[in-house]
Amino acid sequence: MANIWEGPLEKIDDYRWRIPKTYKSGMRVPGLIYADERLLKDIRHDRAAEQVANVAFLPGIVKYSLAMPDIHWGYGFCIGGVAATDVEQGGVISPGGVGFDINCGVRLIKTNFQYDEIKDKIKDLVYSLFNDVPSGVGSKGEIRVSEKEEREILVKGAGWAVQRGYGTEEDLECTEEYGAIAGSNPSAVSERAYKRGKAQSGTLGSGNHFIEIQVIDQLYDQEICDELGLRPEQVTLMIHSGSRGFGYQVCDDYTKSMIRCLAKYQINVPDRQLACAPLNSPEGREYLGAMKCAANYAWANRQCLMHLARKSFEKIFNKSWESMGMYLIYDVAHNIAKIEKHIVDGKEKKLCVHRKGATRAFGPGHPALPDRYKKIGQPVIIPGDMGRNSYLLVGTQKAMEETFGSTCHGAGRLKSRSAALRSIDVNKLMNELETKHIFVRAAGRGTIIEEAPEVYKDVNQVVDVVHNVGIAKRVCRMRPIGVIKG
Repeated sequence: MANIWEGPLEKIDDYRWRIPKTYKSGMRVPGLIYADERLLKDIRHDRAAEQVANVAFLPGIVKYSLAMPDIHWGYGFCIGGVAATDVEQGGVISPGGVGFDINCGVRLIKTNFQYDEIKDKIKDLVYSLFNDVPSGVGSKGEIRVSEKEEREILVKGAGWAVQRGYGTEEDLECTEEYGAIAGSNPSAVSERAYKRGKAQSGTLGSGNHFIEIQVIDQLYDQEICDELGLRPEQVTLMIHSGSRGFGYQVCDDYTKSMIRCLAKYQINVPDRQLACAPLNSPEGREYLGAMKCAANYAWANRQCLMHLARKSFEKIFNKSWESMGMYLIYDVAHNIAKIEKHIVDGKEKKLCVHRKGATRAFGPGHPALPDRYKKIGQPVIIPGDMGRNSYLLVGTQKAMEETFGSTCHGAGRLKSRSAALRSIDVNKLMNELETKHIFVRAAGRGTIIEEAPEVYKDVNQVVDVVHNVGIAKRVCRMRPIGVIKG
């Protein structure tokens, strides 16, 4: 019972719960958690809500310290946490509000295939993808780069990969920030980070990173599906990866160095993991420049992974990826802080929006979106676990008004990796997945256990919340049929 969080949660409606400012002296804004009664039971059994309250101490924070329905315990910020600080009013940036896997993200690729056309090839595809895409802890890729090229990646992001022939300009148009966020500063990155990143371009990594072959099993918005060229039983491909050891090292370097900023700038936070610096300070600018380098590294990485996946499909089906219709729908980032303009109390403000295990969800007409998505809103990708579903949604105007254009990024963990290893029988798990016609390959059996469906919340419940509250709109649902785990 000691782990049950007993702080105050005031019910606003069926999907929103407020932690009042009066809960802790020093909170500058209330906390706001998006959840329903079912999910709230799990949230109470975690201390993540305390982290939501702690984030409310950050200088310059506006409106709320937010948490999405995939909320669970993280470093400093909870996973699923969103906070925006006012750049012009002493707002800070916190590495703990971004996370260690900077710009961990997901991209969704469609194909021309129907499930019946490829169901006999699933195992071949999975083996091919597993062999062609390096995965696992410390995995090193076939795409080798020089020191000069690595610095180019940190500035050009996915554009570097496209210039090398690993994709097309259309891929960049369908990537958040067009695959590269401006203002990266390669000189703000440590030699250790460079060393860790040099051999890991085009690698999947470990843990919850994956490549999944999926099938669309339900449409929710026919008009948007028609716009995107999506139909029932169509095969899709989803890629989930981030900035690998490079981003981890950037975060590690700055979470340590920024602790000194708390005393220097007289910042009072209840948790040293919320170490931060004013955005307009030398330390704040330096971290932002280094974080952008890691974000661009991740976009280049996912572009390379998509290139390798397209090559695998070409090998199995003896067709070009273009003739198989393997076009990118969108690539969305998690774990990032971005300078954006939002309306707060009727006034446009320049904010630093931290999304830690949260996804951008800009609504229709937003100037940051490519023309092809201005009508429908930004595509939002919310993966589930390897035994259930994943979703494609679109951003909404309500998200712009309530959550700084943000929504959740996945299902959210229920069990730690160590708890999973203690309680799950891998043979039973593999039999259950096989019964569901889901074929899995992983770098190790431990990874399969750590990523078992039962260690995650039910993504269907999580997506119900964001759809029903209106901060993202369901478009279609996919079920996994082939899974490659790092």
